[in-house]
Amino acid sequence: MGPLQIVPSRLISQLYCGLKSPAASGTKICLTMARPSSNMADFRKCFAKAKHIVIISGAGISAESGIPTFRGAGGYWRKWQAQALATPGAFAQNPSLVWEFYHYRREVIQRVEPNPGHLAIAECEARLREQGRRVVVITQNIDELHRKAGTKNLLEIHGSIFKTRCTSCGVVAENYKSPICAALSGKGAPEPETQDARIPVEKLPRCEEAGCGGLLRPYVVWFGENLDPDILEEVDRELALCDLCLVVGTSSVVYPAAMFAPQVSARGVPVAEFNMETTPATNRFSHLISSSSQIRIKN
Repeated sequence: MGPLQIVPSRLISQLYCGLKSPAASGTKICLTMARPSSNMADFRKCFAKAKHIVIISGAGISAESGIPTFRGAGGYWRKWQAQALATPGAFAQNPSLVWEFYHYRREVIQRVEPNPGHLAIAECEARLREQGRRVVVITQNIDELHRKAGTKNLLEIHGSIFKTRCTSCGVVAENYKSPICAALSGKGAPEPETQDARIPVEKLPRCEEAGCGGLLRPYVVWFGENLDPDILEEVDRELALCDLCLVVGTSSVVYPAAMFAPQVSARGVPVAEFNMETTPATNRFSHLISSSSQIRIKN
């Protein structure tokens, strides 16, 4: 296999594995830092020793694939910020508007692919698994791109945009239809001047369970809702066991996820943050990797 070089433009998970694949004895991953951090050597030592690594990812890692983060300046869909639409109250008041927003996001996500950051994480997990080491990804993202990239040990704490839950019978089901219902076809344009479709509630996505027909909602955790307690229990177990934590592309402002890495750091475990900018949690971590990178896979 010849040299493969991937140079992302904004954000990538910088994983220095320095590993050899049993199946291809000359293969290793290394990276070239555009602006090497003074503590990269220390980070690599931590990485080489770690047996149980937790990677916490946020919207920043998927931005490289072309998915809007709806954070910061310009983070609007029409005139709305995501925080105004991703709530139970917004759905109760205007389910048509909320479904337009999620239809737009579903259509965008279905057109994109995992980027080098997703792929590097999945490859790292696979390589370390061969060595008897464990990598678990805890993601706040609802786009399933980690799954599509090949990550196996994955906790999607905010759910998936490609699942629905019936507001009547409670059934949760996968749904990759495009569009998810006929009434949403051609709807959801993000421009501020776009008029709301005002789709009648009976035309919105409906439950297909026999005898139900209830209104569906996206199976995602909205602002003001609690995370699934079973998922949280798994998260707590992984955080308690890990001996290295990587934080990739998250603003560290959405709770309770914002406390996961500080919780690990508080017990003396190394935490490395991979972000283009500092976050409110940066000073709690042992490493900050903020520059761009190149990942090369060589013979």
